[in-house]
Parts: sequence; C-alpha cells; structure tokens
Amino acid sequence: MRRIYILLCALIATACSTPEQEASNGRIKIVATTGMVADLARNLGGDRVEVTGLMGPGVDPHYYKASQGDLVRITDADIVLFNGLFLEGKMEDIFAKMARSKKVVAVAGGVDEKKLRRPPEFLGHFDPHIWFDVSLWAQTVEVAVASLSELDPEGVEVYRRNGEQYRARLDALHQWVIEQVEQIPKQQRVLITAHDAFGYFGLAYGFEVVGLQGISTVAEYGVNDVIQLVDRIVEGQVKAIFVESSVPARSIEAVRQGCLDRGFAVVIGGTLYSDAMGGAGSGADSYIGMVESNVNTIVGALR
Repeated sequence: MRRIYILLCALIATACSTPEQEASNGRIKIVATTGMVADLARNLGGDRVEVTGLMGPGVDPHYYKASQGDLVRITDADIVLFNGLFLEGKMEDIFAKMARSKKVVAVAGGVDEKKLRRPPEFLGHFDPHIWFDVSLWAQTVEVAVASLSELDPEGVEVYRRNGEQYRARLDALHQWVIEQVEQIPKQQRVLITAHDAFGYFGLAYGFEVVGLQGISTVAEYGVNDVIQLVDRIVEGQVKAIFVESSVPARSIEAVRQGCLDRGFAVVIGGTLYSDAMGGAGSGADSYIGMVESNVNTIVGALR
C-alpha cells in the first residue's frame, strides 16, 4: 500500500510540473536580457544550460519594460544575466530587488572601466554599447564564466573550456574587423546612424561616428539636430548613411531628404544591427554573425 502511495505522489508531482521545468531537464536556467547576452550564455553554457532571452530581434532595450511573463521567467531562473551600464534602464529596479534572492549579474562588470566611454551628454553614466568593440565584449566572457562556475561547480571545466574557445573566436573576429575596415579610405570612415550607439566601434576601428539621437533612443531629436547632421553630410560628401534595425527608419529618412533638398543625393547604405541582433536565418542571429553583417554593410557602402 505504501508503495502505491509513493508512486501516486510521484505521478502527481510530474503532472504538476511546468513546461519550463520539463524543458530544463536539470539544466541551469538562465534568463538573459538582450540577444547578445543570451548568445554569450549559450556559447559558454552549452548543454548544461537552458537560456531564455527576453528581448528579441528589433527590440530596443532602452525602452523595454518587463511584462508579467518576464517577471515569472526571472523569478523562475537560477541566474539572470544582463548587459548593465543602464542599457536596460527600465529594468534596473527589478534586477536590484531580484539580487536579494538570486544571482543577478551584469556582464559589463567584467570590462575594464578605463576602457569605457563617458560622453558628457550621458550625465555621468557610461556608454553601455560595449559590444560594438569586439575586444571589449570579449572581456564579458570571464565574468560570465565565473558566475556560472560559482552557481554550478560541477560544470567548472565545461565553462572554462567553452570560455577559452569562445574568447579565441572573439579575438579572431576583432582582427577580422580591423582587416575589413582597411578597405575604406581613412577620409571616408564616417559612420552616420540614427542614434549614437557606435561610439565604441569608432574608437576601436578608426571611424568618426555621428548619431542623430544621443546614446539612448529615449532622447528625442529636433529640427536643429537634423540640420546639423545634413550640414556634416553635405560638407563632407559622406557617401552613405545607415538605418538601425531597432530604431524607426523615419529619422534617417528625414536626414536623407534634407540632403536631397540641399542637392546632395546621399544613399541609405543599409540596415545595421545596433541594440538587437537579427532574426533567425538573417545571418545576424548570433553575436558574431551580427558583427560580420554590420561590418560587411559598412564596408560595402563606404569603400
């Protein structure tokens, strides 16, 4: 009789388990904010982790507000990984509260603070778009590996090995970007986009970067901003300007029209992935693919 009772309890427990619990199959449950952070977690965790990304293709993390479903996922996670540096501004309070009861880690915490940009218009905060300098993004590997290893000691060797392999791939990617941009004459290395997200890219790879909006897309642009950018394009005879996948195209279209009104036909050089990766099958649905896609688009339009 006791044996039947035990079996019945086991069946009830199985029936009451959630789909998320069944899907994890004993793996470490990670919730990550941006696609870039989720991709980092998958590369480091491999088969030992189950990664849920909150922000999909085309989602702007500056504006993102957690849904009720997100809160459930975060609560159910073993660890939460986010970019940090106030990229996910509307979620900072949530992370601070969750950190009292679970491991919540900003991967940007692994980046050398001396290498971070602190633009004056960002009111004393750092520029959070560290992934545009591949050598900086590579520094997030160490803090992520350490966090996963502390949470899951049995997987230490897996995380260490995966971290070394992924770091090597990122180092090679960084060198590839340097080689590719050499195809663009130095006087033509002017990168104009919807918002000032590419500052680290400019510093690392030798571009003047000009954004219509500030570092955060929360900031609005005005007529004077458009006029000043049009002046810069026309005077410098800039070959191309770029749309961003996570920012409405109307802002850059306004700049292009302004140039046409001045008699200069600047072209839209293509779409860049800025605050979000591309969708499945886009070729930019991984961090490395995202970087390669952006560089190929920039080089193709400006060389």
